[in-house]
Amino acid sequence: MNTDDVLVFATAISAGSLAAAARRLGLAPMVATRRLAALEASLGVRLLHRTTRSLSLTPEGETFLPYAQALVENEAAAMARLRAETRGAAGLLRVSVPIAFGLKFIMPFVPSLLVQNPDLRISVDMTDNLPDLVATGTDLAIRIARLRDSSLIARKLGDNPRTLVASPDYVARRGLPREVADIADHECLALGSATHWTFRSADGERHVRLNARLFCSSIAGCHAAALASGGLALLSDWYAAEDVAAGRLVRIDLVDASPEALDIWAVYPTTQLVLPKVRVFIAALRTAMAQAGVRNTTE
Repeated sequence: MNTDDVLVFATAISAGSLAAAARRLGLAPMVATRRLAALEASLGVRLLHRTTRSLSLTPEGETFLPYAQALVENEAAAMARLRAETRGAAGLLRVSVPIAFGLKFIMPFVPSLLVQNPDLRISVDMTDNLPDLVATGTDLAIRIARLRDSSLIARKLGDNPRTLVASPDYVARRGLPREVADIADHECLALGSATHWTFRSADGERHVRLNARLFCSSIAGCHAAALASGGLALLSDWYAAEDVAAGRLVRIDLVDASPEALDIWAVYPTTQLVLPKVRVFIAALRTAMAQAGVRNTTE
């Protein structure tokens, strides 16, 4: 049984089709088809029902899939362990990051990381939505959130306190909210389809319904609208700090509560393997965060 053939099978399942698997592996579609056929011939069973548009596992394929995935991961782990440390990280690293975080922390260090690791390539997907890591072939996702999906493998990278802000012009026009209850009287800039903001008080969590007329899929849009006097925005401290220091935004401290902090997480598709390319990326990110004053958590 050829492990390259097994890799085509496992990738086809995660990618959704043989064509997608071929693209991900850098193979011609015909080569991927032949490798799958060779695997089925060596096992003596049919693993997939496939048409030109879809594929599905046979009962034998369902039985074999976890073994195939383990075989692929174990081979990658073995190759990673055998790689000399002097060669550094190698291969294509697919990373998904929030837009504002990516512009602030990720993109400034990526060029030097590539210089230090000549065999490394990096594909950065900037999006404020968490992709399906397995289906998209993503090696690592960075997210600032309260993670709720128990199937995700996540490690906390750092703290992320947040600040309620508005522009000086907006404050002059509408005044400052003093208490949580005052937020209902203000224009709020909502991320995505959010209807509430969460605050922490001596009595526990308080969920405040937003008076929002402007919604944006990226926190970068909320930030831009706040600078343009569009209303109140809830931003990470590292994101708001320069504008607050320059007087472009005003920090709003409520007397009875503070915004919920959302931690910074590294999210992985599997617990079995953290490749060198992922480790060196995380190490560079931790350095960039520390230099910006973001408190790292220990590994």
